[in-house]
Amino acid sequence: MPAGGRGGQSGGWVPAGVGRLGRTHLRGIAQVALSPSAWTGLLFALALFAGGWHVGCYGLLGVVSSTAAATVLGADRGGLAKGLEGYCGCLTGIAVVVRLGASWRTAVLAVLAAAVCAVIGAAAGRLLGRIGLPALTAPFCLVAGVLAIALPTAPAAAAPPVAADGFTALSAAEFGRACCDGIAQIFLLDQWYAGLILLAGLLVASRTAAVAAVCGSVVAVLTACAMGLPADRIEAGLYGYNAVLVAIALAATFLPLTPWTAGYAALAAVASVPFTAAWQAFAQPSGGSPFTWPFVVTTWLFLAAVPALDRPGISLEKAK
Repeated sequence: MPAGGRGGQSGGWVPAGVGRLGRTHLRGIAQVALSPSAWTGLLFALALFAGGWHVGCYGLLGVVSSTAAATVLGADRGGLAKGLEGYCGCLTGIAVVVRLGASWRTAVLAVLAAAVCAVIGAAAGRLLGRIGLPALTAPFCLVAGVLAIALPTAPAAAAPPVAADGFTALSAAEFGRACCDGIAQIFLLDQWYAGLILLAGLLVASRTAAVAAVCGSVVAVLTACAMGLPADRIEAGLYGYNAVLVAIALAATFLPLTPWTAGYAALAAVASVPFTAAWQAFAQPSGGSPFTWPFVVTTWLFLAAVPALDRPGISLEKAK
């Protein structure tokens, strides 16, 4: 990572150390969508604040807390610089404030939970690295999932959604909103314009990742409609965000992009939709949420299957 150059000299606009730290935190936000770009992280942060000041503040609080904890605990400096120690903390901070609302107690909980993510991330990276799989957002899912079930303020479980009879029809406007919300829900946001800002952030880093995100969201909406899932949940992007992440992971991150890989990623995006619906039905009675477990499990399975299909496997460097 290039240093700040003149930033550390007297009279510079920002000290070099501060600039590096800021880029590290921005990369931590960007790594939620598997991007190492600080510019992507900046646009992602704008999307968070577009979804609400509390979401933006707690997302930043989470990424700073997780990165700081990993630094104190002696995490690899290369991973820290790439933002790999911050993204689970970012999502955890957002999950906490979305569930409990903003308060000083919630802030303390978010800091502690994000710090725990750093420990679980280190353990997951070591264990999964031995079999050549990335940890992805599993640490966030574990921490946020435990909190969602354990917190005494957890809301009473609602009745499970009832699938429609046959194909779920959406208008053109509803279809477009569903595709945008499928991207926004990566950060637990339900504003379609936040999804567009996130898409712009992906485009800054990689056109391939941006196209993969759009295709993953479209595939998820069509799959959910074909399954007859509830229209309001489809429009809210609740069946799409895992497919978006799966498409980015397989088509734009861990596997070389080929026609075969593109089709493989599309199949994985399709598979993530019933995974998401089933996980919602499983978690809802206890007041939990699937979070990004369907993305994690689907990606693990499809990556693990690649060598058996006589295709180029996962990049071990990217799995770290």
